[in-house]
Amino acid sequence: MSTLATCINKLVADGYTGNFKVDEKGLLAEGDKHYKPDQVHIKNFFRFEGASDPGDSSILYAIELNDGTKGTLTDAYGTYDDELIGKFIKQVEDMEKKTPNENH
Repeated sequence: MSTLATCINKLVADGYTGNFKVDEKGLLAEGDKHYKPDQVHIKNFFRFEGASDPGDSSILYAIELNDGTKGTLTDAYGTYDDELIGKFIKQVEDMEKKTPNENH
């Protein structure tokens, strides 16, 4: 997928409608519910490079939770990444990477 916005729109169309964040307690879903790494399944992820500025690089995670909730989590990639997100993602054991030819 060519841009972050295009990829987010495709994931939303595929049912990934939640917008997740990470804080000290874990993955935060809408409604202030927290999830631990063992409750999180990363179904796919996408890296985007800034065209002229490496600081514009980002990574988008397509996430499904144990309770069926689906959504996305976005982080900067490289120098400006969020330390809490990086630490949390490293603890998630169920992570897939699908190629463009595979279904979401």
